[in-house]
Amino acid sequence: MAARLKRDDEVLVIRGRDKGRRGKIQRVFPDKDQILVEGINMVKRHYKAGVQGRQAGIVDKEMPLDASKVMPICPSCDKPTRVSVKILDDGTKSRGCKRCEGMLN
Repeated sequence: MAARLKRDDEVLVIRGRDKGRRGKIQRVFPDKDQILVEGINMVKRHYKAGVQGRQAGIVDKEMPLDASKVMPICPSCDKPTRVSVKILDDGTKSRGCKRCEGMLN
């Protein structure tokens, strides 16, 4: 089955603190139904100094976001869209845009 969201897709956040912001998917966690988006869902973490010379302090870190809170952006029409799965002539599945019928991959 073709996945709805894949790595390097551009997405738009539709709910939450970062609503309306765009970002690129860095990592997908399919077992938890979460994704890690570049520059989205930033939190501050307090770290102690590490044995290998890690600096102590407060660090901004990206945290995973639920996949239902984002919509993929179609590269051809540049709008957020739902994903349609199409079966090609050779039998493979491909993701497509519901708005303009363009391909997402």
